[in-house]
Amino acid sequence: QVQLVESGGGLVEAGGSLRLSCAASGSTFGSYAFGWFRQAPGKEREFVAAITWNGGSAHVADSVKGRFTLSRASAENTVFLQMDSLKPEDTAVYYCVADRAPWSNRAVDFTFWGQGTQVTVSS
Repeated sequence: QVQLVESGGGLVEAGGSLRLSCAASGSTFGSYAFGWFRQAPGKEREFVAAITWNGGSAHVADSVKGRFTLSRASAENTVFLQMDSLKPEDTAVYYCVADRAPWSNRAVDFTFWGQGTQVTVSS
């Protein structure tokens, strides 16, 4: 069974940075896509970024483009989300996701979800 464990969330001031990590276990991930979604209180779940495991093709939502960078360390089965120039509107619970598929920006396309990590950006 695939397990995803996020870490790296916390409280940061506007303009600051955080780096989220997602450690995957329970399978071989050569054909998986990984991604991040976020959900703020009272709002819909929102796509943030996704990456294909082998090809390394990364896709980032327009709302975070130029500020967030997605990368992976294949040998460690770990995916990272580097978040710079954080804004109060980035405050949300961030979820790591994975599935045996090409990348997607739709939550329904990802079977496996982590427990989420809270990111809070103060103004």
